[in-house]
Amino acid sequence: MEKYCFGIDVGGTTVKCALFYNDGTIVDKWEIPTRTEDCGKEILPDIAAAVQGKMEEKGIAKTEVAGIGIGLPGPIEENGEIACAVNLHWGRKNIEKELGDMTGLPVKAGNDANVAALGEMWKGGGQGAKNLILATLGTGVGGGIIINEKIVTGAHGAGGEIGHAAVNPHETVACNCGNKGCLEQYASATGIANLANKALEASEEASVLRGRNNITAKEVFDAYKEGDVLAGKVVAKFAGYLGRALSVFSCVVDPDVIVLGGGVSKAGQILIDCVEKEFKEHAFKGCKDTPIKLATLGNDAGIYGAAKLILSK
Repeated sequence: MEKYCFGIDVGGTTVKCALFYNDGTIVDKWEIPTRTEDCGKEILPDIAAAVQGKMEEKGIAKTEVAGIGIGLPGPIEENGEIACAVNLHWGRKNIEKELGDMTGLPVKAGNDANVAALGEMWKGGGQGAKNLILATLGTGVGGGIIINEKIVTGAHGAGGEIGHAAVNPHETVACNCGNKGCLEQYASATGIANLANKALEASEEASVLRGRNNITAKEVFDAYKEGDVLAGKVVAKFAGYLGRALSVFSCVVDPDVIVLGGGVSKAGQILIDCVEKEFKEHAFKGCKDTPIKLATLGNDAGIYGAAKLILSK
């Protein structure tokens, strides 16, 4: 009888691994290095060895394991193939077949941000929801969309790439994706810092941020909490971009809940309050009362979501 599953979250530096009971309880979790040298050829064999080693350590038979769910930094197609994973130095690769052949277990792969959204829906800030939008506000802006408990991947694996929605047609600086005016340029930690630097350059207004080198999003929110007027203007601009974008996504998805995660979400309830204000102002009537909540799983969202991915297969 299947009692266990594995959740794997592959990052550019480390691979987070977890053994779960099928009810979502973690039995054990650990990390292994992501060996990206030689075009990342050892990454999947290392994961296979880690899974098999844990099964031997715990005395678990293959018949007791539902399979392996794995989240990866790149678009995953319906057939389990990844077209490209730049951080892992991979070209096209069928993750599900290769890892399945190595372990003899069923494998289900998904994009890491989408998988994190599934994790937050299952055991995190969106627990109990069946329809969810996750926005991860980190160095960039990632996202995941869940409808009827299923990840929206789309025709090219690009479903949920909300960070690259065009929100400013007047932008002259290119985003990392090559387009201009993407949400990521204003709602990421980097984007917030850029907004602060522009505000400081455009004004002589007194601010605790003035004169600081390498301003961070955390410093902006800390200043805002202290009543700094210029920081307040920066936060309002950030919230305007994000709140309006979420209002557009909500009238397409009509989620039960919107969850905000990533490093910027550590600002806490004050972040929710300012984004929610903008969201309610612009959202379609039927979506205005959609709650916006903080993610709760942190760095574990990926392993939880990966486990749920294989359990939902």
